[in-house]
Amino acid sequence: MSLRAAASLVALHDVSFALPEGRPLLDHIDLGFGAERTGLVGRNGVGKSTLLKIITGETLPSGGSVSRAGRIGLLRQIVQPEPGEVVADALGITADLERLGRLERGVGTDEDFVEADWTLETRLADALAAVELAGLDSARPMESLSGGQRTRLGLAALLLAEPDLILLDEPTNNLDAEGRAAVARILAGWKKGAIVVSHDRALLRDMDRIVELSALGVRMYGGNYDLYAERKSAERANAARELDLAKAEAKATERRIQASVERQQKRDSRGARARARNDQPKILLDGKRDRSERTAGALGQRAERQRQEAAELLASAVAEVERVETLALRLPSTGLPAGRAVLAFENVDFAYPDLPATIHQLNLTITGPERIALVGANGAGKSTLLRLAAGRLEPTGGRIQRPVASAMLGQSVEFLDPTLSIVENFRRFNPDASLNHAHMVLARFLYRNQAALKPVHALSGGEMLRAGLACVLGGATPPGLLILDEPTNHLDFDSIAAIEAALREFDGALLVASHDEDFLEAIGIERRISFPLAGATRAFPA
Repeated sequence: MSLRAAASLVALHDVSFALPEGRPLLDHIDLGFGAERTGLVGRNGVGKSTLLKIITGETLPSGGSVSRAGRIGLLRQIVQPEPGEVVADALGITADLERLGRLERGVGTDEDFVEADWTLETRLADALAAVELAGLDSARPMESLSGGQRTRLGLAALLLAEPDLILLDEPTNNLDAEGRAAVARILAGWKKGAIVVSHDRALLRDMDRIVELSALGVRMYGGNYDLYAERKSAERANAARELDLAKAEAKATERRIQASVERQQKRDSRGARARARNDQPKILLDGKRDRSERTAGALGQRAERQRQEAAELLASAVAEVERVETLALRLPSTGLPAGRAVLAFENVDFAYPDLPATIHQLNLTITGPERIALVGANGAGKSTLLRLAAGRLEPTGGRIQRPVASAMLGQSVEFLDPTLSIVENFRRFNPDASLNHAHMVLARFLYRNQAALKPVHALSGGEMLRAGLACVLGGATPPGLLILDEPTNHLDFDSIAAIEAALREFDGALLVASHDEDFLEAIGIERRISFPLAGATRAFPA
């Protein structure tokens, strides 16, 4: 199916791409992108980032071709600074700023005067303001910026370059609510083309269309994420019904064929008995035998034709059902009673060495299976509070009581030993588990057989979080307090949905830091703590 836009800025013609080991990743794709905002979605590993690289020309397709009618700007998923790199370098304007500087000092050349971009400083100020980085020094080292700030700066670089088509690969993964709002504002005001690879449901609600990349190929859904989700759900339900009908028809075909065979066998048996009695003329018996053989041959041909038709119908139905493996989480009860104290901060202070206090005189109590979200800006102290709650940090003042077992999953799942396999990590975290039980649990988290033997250092971000969830939630008794730091950052829609479903059934306490409002709503958050904490003393009653 061709999905080329009427006036495409980029058009993919019969594009295919295979991985180095030969496995096809993209297969005969016809797709166009014009001056609209397109959300590109699909499960992890299906080829979305590869497709962006093919669009930019960074990666060549194994087959087919790409035509481009405008300039393309790419915001990469991970923005890592080079040694000595400063803000101006990241924005690609170092030479332009130096040229303006020479002209301002009166030492510029004629070439400087001709090449000078006199609008640069104004456009730079506007771009930085648009991404909530107003006043950022162009000489500031990139290594001094947080991940979220680097992502915002990448967006500012796109605004400065003014391309015809912008490609954003998971632009909100490291951003707080303000950063996400800045991305949304930029896209809302963008009048050219945009392709956004994202699992951020709020961001995808602002798209003009959704293009889904899956094992079935490429499909386009006009409208935003909510319309896509509604139509996708209906498609899956219909495909499942068609598959059930095709399976039933295949069984019915076999029953009909078997009934015909049995009827013919009875006729053949009667004929054999008649020949054995020898009470009819031989020529009559021979005629009956010949007719029986012709009938049996015709029945065999008809049976084969019916089987082929049923098999084709079944194969067609199977092809319409996307084989997406999802987590099958079934958590045992924690047994946490409603009145049990889970965590208590008593006048807690915390400061990193040589830095101002991140937390001062904090009082916080969690009782029973409460569900609490920490929300607020990047760098405001949410992760620090989570580490204190988990016992990975100790307060510099005050006291923390942790009367029940807890487990924390940070964004990088630090407790996993990268030198060990997934199953070895599971048994290290759950020492009473047998090898068979460990493999059984890991299979529920999609690590079956040899996959469970994969070393942790070889896992992607989403795979690592999945392994961490298995270690924490797959034991005989889950912890009474589960602490999660941005758990959905690297997960696709199906994995997020499975984790949401599992956490809704979790009967322990939850303490979660997340910027994903859809996720927080889905897991039933009851109380929110906003960061940065205001005032010298901040109390949060139970």
